[in-house]
Amino acid sequence: MAYVITEPCVGVKDRACVEVCPMDCIHDTDDSPQMYINPNECVDCGACEVECPVGAALWERDVPVKWHHSIELNAAFFG
Repeated sequence: MAYVITEPCVGVKDRACVEVCPMDCIHDTDDSPQMYINPNECVDCGACEVECPVGAALWERDVPVKWHHSIELNAAFFG
């Protein structure tokens, strides 16, 4: 299991999560609509969840059904 950045991040890309991530596993590109967490590098520390100002960083099992597509989007970003 890993943390996932969900839909509330779209268009926001606050980057506060990047600053607190001890694994440096949160990334984006200039063109991406949101930040993404690499599920292969995330150690489930929860620092991103606490820091995210819009509540977009969630533990994978806590992602609401309406945002389950975010789990696949995060994994696909690192393809």
